[in-house]
Amino acid sequence: MNPSSELGAFLKSRRSRVAPGAVGLPVVGRRRVAGLRREEVADLAGVSLVYYTRLEQGRARHPSDAVLDALARALRLRPEERAHLHDLARRSARRLPRPATAGRPHEAAVSGACGPAEGAGDADTVPDPPVREELRRLLAAVGAVPAYLLGPAMDVLAANDLAHALVGGADGASPGRANLARHVFLDAAARELYPRWADVARQTAGFLRLSAGRRPGDARLGRVVTELSRHSPEFRQLWAAQEVREKTYGVKSFRHPLVGRLDLAYETLSLPGDEGRRLVVFTAPDPRADAALRLLGSWTAPAPGPGRHVH
Repeated sequence: MNPSSELGAFLKSRRSRVAPGAVGLPVVGRRRVAGLRREEVADLAGVSLVYYTRLEQGRARHPSDAVLDALARALRLRPEERAHLHDLARRSARRLPRPATAGRPHEAAVSGACGPAEGAGDADTVPDPPVREELRRLLAAVGAVPAYLLGPAMDVLAANDLAHALVGGADGASPGRANLARHVFLDAAARELYPRWADVARQTAGFLRLSAGRRPGDARLGRVVTELSRHSPEFRQLWAAQEVREKTYGVKSFRHPLVGRLDLAYETLSLPGDEGRRLVVFTAPDPRADAALRLLGSWTAPAPGPGRHVH
């Protein structure tokens, strides 16, 4: 899929979800399409129907920021959706390499969003930049709460002991590399660990879609998305829905095999200059969660040395 087609697919998916009444349009008779018609979006955004149609069909490039902002207002886009729209528009002016898996429909769509697919060459063999020692010390310093360093493709690049204890089943997509997206969709234990698995799955797919728009040609991201599309029907469905999600803060529920049910608040902190990496820190918003974290921490504490006692 070329970048212009991705822009058109995103616009089409967004207008299909806007009810006419939500934007002050009267509903007269039976409508043949879900959401808004093309002419209604064009009128709300103040652009010609011909131009908007060309955008959806992938035949128009270089839309101005003013046009994109007008479309975002007309389609009632959230801030992360608006940013994704601008990312796709910037990419539409560039021609990306044809994905190696173009003969397989769902993989071609995935690879067009992220770059070469799995097996498409040696681009993904380039090692990630090392995690700075300062960040490793920071993770260790906040050992009273779970914290980990997340890459653009949701690879866990570093984590403290409590984070490992909290999400111990995050199997890696390649040896030595844990990946939370792969854990959510391909690890059966994840459906037990997350009581609201469907919500976690939507957020995960939406974050990967947003990350793909920000990092066109990212080989690692392309490989992760392609693998998930091959092996997870739920991921294929969510990816096709064109949802984008920014995971900046919120509350995540866990059903941990050792400490039971707990709800933890999380904050995601961007790290400028660190290749799109983010620091994710969980905290306990209530005494029940705090007690559960303390109990979990006791399982991860180092073994006592000579002269020390365990109570």
